[in-house]
Amino acid sequence: MITVSNISLEFSDRKLFDDVNIKFNPGNCYGLIGANGAGKSTFLKILAGEIQPSTGHVALGQDERLATLSQNHYGYEDNTVLETVIMGHERLYQIMQEKNEVYMKEDFTDEDGIRAAELEGEFAELDGWEAEPQAAVLLQGLGISEELHDKKMSELAGGEKVKVLLAQALFGKPDVLLLDEPTNGLDKQSIEWLEEFLINFPNTVIVVSHDRHFLNKVCTHMADVDFGKIKVYVGNYDFWLESSQLASKLAADANAKKEDHIKELQDFIARFSANASKSKQATSRKKTLEKITLDDIQPSSRRYPFVGFTPEREIGNDLLRVENLSKTIDGKKILDNISFSLNKDDKVAFTSHNDVAITVLFRILMGELEPDSGTFKWGVTTSQSYLPKDTSAEFEQGKITIVDWLRQFASKEESDNTFLRSFLGRMLFSGEDVLKEVSVLSGGEKVRCMLSKMMLSKANVLVLDDPTNHLDLESITALNDGLISFNKGSILFSSHDHQFVQTIANRIIEVTPNGVVDRADTTYEEFLENKTVQEQIKKLYAK
Repeated sequence: MITVSNISLEFSDRKLFDDVNIKFNPGNCYGLIGANGAGKSTFLKILAGEIQPSTGHVALGQDERLATLSQNHYGYEDNTVLETVIMGHERLYQIMQEKNEVYMKEDFTDEDGIRAAELEGEFAELDGWEAEPQAAVLLQGLGISEELHDKKMSELAGGEKVKVLLAQALFGKPDVLLLDEPTNGLDKQSIEWLEEFLINFPNTVIVVSHDRHFLNKVCTHMADVDFGKIKVYVGNYDFWLESSQLASKLAADANAKKEDHIKELQDFIARFSANASKSKQATSRKKTLEKITLDDIQPSSRRYPFVGFTPEREIGNDLLRVENLSKTIDGKKILDNISFSLNKDDKVAFTSHNDVAITVLFRILMGELEPDSGTFKWGVTTSQSYLPKDTSAEFEQGKITIVDWLRQFASKEESDNTFLRSFLGRMLFSGEDVLKEVSVLSGGEKVRCMLSKMMLSKANVLVLDDPTNHLDLESITALNDGLISFNKGSILFSSHDHQFVQTIANRIIEVTPNGVVDRADTTYEEFLENKTVQEQIKKLYAK
């Protein structure tokens, strides 16, 4: 358990937190949510003792241990993988080191013997004899094979280091576990393993994540950072989102009959209580949900951008034909004999164990790269708009402002300041924000600019490479809804956001080193649960 008492944090220009009081209890997983800049990661650092608050204090239960997910991917380069995981339990690792030093002494004294006995006793109490097997199980669950366990961290790829550091945080069953974006850099198999681990984790978890499916799967409560406060709500992210939106609707509709909205909110609470997530926490969660009153739900101050795509013309019968595409980069074959044909109305999610393969494929289809062999042909009625994974090249225009940058892509009728300012306002660039230079924009602001450009293009085919990267939950939700509503066009996209793929795609294409697995008229979850398809994919990767 971890208790937060009267926490405030002030900077020179603003107060981030004001008199926050929360108790995070064992057996619960709390999703810490809030708009960009609300202070989610800062709050985790206060809990971890890395930042001192202006007022108040944080208290752990007696003899309890807190673990955090390290963001320093290069902090353990000289340590072995197995050793790095065990270092997550600081006291156990100290004992192991001191034991080795004592036993290595050439002039072993009686005092050394007494000290060794003390260390052995504490080592056994901390389950030290099971440390290496437990670390190995965590690593294998996250996809780090046994042959890597004795290698130095410096020998691992970036994605492998991320998994090792996650295993480090999970190691030794900490009493309080703080996870900041734990799914970043993980493949879908590792994310599924982590979800099951956290669902069954008996202690306290506090997690920051932009992955809505992950929050829905593992969280029993949401801790919402808003108005300088942090309020805890029972339920997962979807429950918080829908109830908050209903509360906002009720608050805004001051002149209409409120009884109907109150009844709608009450019905929603009852419905969600009856459909609590099927996890080990479901029974207690359902009982708590049934006790929720209208006063427990408040409207949020969140602002959502407007994302909506309207194609200028409909697509004819032919969308895209790809035949035998191959591409080698720096001596490594990225695409090998890739063939598929797409039809109008296809909303295709491209998945792969290797994200580079999808990025290269999209860049070829958008004319940015030439294939080594093979051909592709877009239908004559198609027009494409592209959101690349790396948007930096789109903003290398010196001191141009946001409004002038967007003006380049507007029609003559849309190019006046009034229209562009109004358009950008809906994308949360209000007032003087539109005069910011594009060179200083954050990753999320650049993506919102690119989405603005795509909306103005009126294209009937959208190509999006990991579009939720850099976006906050509000922008992800708006983009998700906008693409669901894109009924008269087609979409080719990649994403690690499970809910994003599940709610948009009607076709899944897995790109492997040895061809593709193409499943039309299927959802993402059906694709993942189809054992025949998954065996076929395994064989193609194993070739």
